[in-house]
Amino acid sequence: MKNIMVCGSGAMGSGIAQVSAAAGYTVYLWDLTTEIAQNSKNKIAAGLDRQIARGKMNEEAKEALLNNLIPCCDFAVAADVDLIMEAVPENIEIKKSTYAKLEQYCRPDAIIGTNTSYIPISTLAADLQHPERFLGMHFFNPVYAMKLLEIIRGEKTSDAAYEAVLAFAPTINKTPVTCQKEIPGFIVNRLNKAVQAEAMRLLHEGVASCEDIDTAAKLGLNYPKGPFEMMDGNLELTYTCLNLLVELTGEERFRPIPELEALIAEGNFGRRTGKGWYDYSEQ
Repeated sequence: MKNIMVCGSGAMGSGIAQVSAAAGYTVYLWDLTTEIAQNSKNKIAAGLDRQIARGKMNEEAKEALLNNLIPCCDFAVAADVDLIMEAVPENIEIKKSTYAKLEQYCRPDAIIGTNTSYIPISTLAADLQHPERFLGMHFFNPVYAMKLLEIIRGEKTSDAAYEAVLAFAPTINKTPVTCQKEIPGFIVNRLNKAVQAEAMRLLHEGVASCEDIDTAAKLGLNYPKGPFEMMDGNLELTYTCLNLLVELTGEERFRPIPELEALIAEGNFGRRTGKGWYDYSEQ
């Protein structure tokens, strides 16, 4: 692989583009307008400057990375790439619409990977002309720091596409794991949301407080953060993902508890709003 396209220049897309460009790949960072994509490149550059200030990168490496990163808004660049990684919003119709446009240009042998966190791969591949070259490539935030890459095979994913992505992962300094069965949430989010849902049930049933559950997880299970602390990173996303798991699996164990429903209704989404499970207003 030499040339890569990343569709979507948000936090995940720009992170994927950054680590790929750092590895020496030519990366087309696509978004709805070139200005949006360029703004994301500017944010990447600012982050690299902070790394230089900390002594973790030099100016030469920064310039090499940025030279490999090309903002764009034209799907036609897909004709020149070996791998496309889609990181548009977690919405089935938006993703499918993106693939339909990509397939007008990309080569039949070009691989398309989706960064979906929950949606089954075969659902997304249902309307593709070449579903055999489609699979899940689930990165974690922040992409530059998190070492894991979940690879998820769909029902029609070819061995060739899977093996190519498996070989690609270490070239961008990621450790791959394979989800052999495309369950909603895959490996990490299925584990993570199960822990969070159980923690909320313990709270709802009056077994323990948020603080004590988090302390138990950190000191008893050696978690770096407790489940409530983790959820407060983006409580709105937690709520959305739990409801999506209920919808996709039919399992009530993922149903948000009334206390979470109340926080969401009040606009309390965690650290960024000043309140979630914990109060951050005086921090």
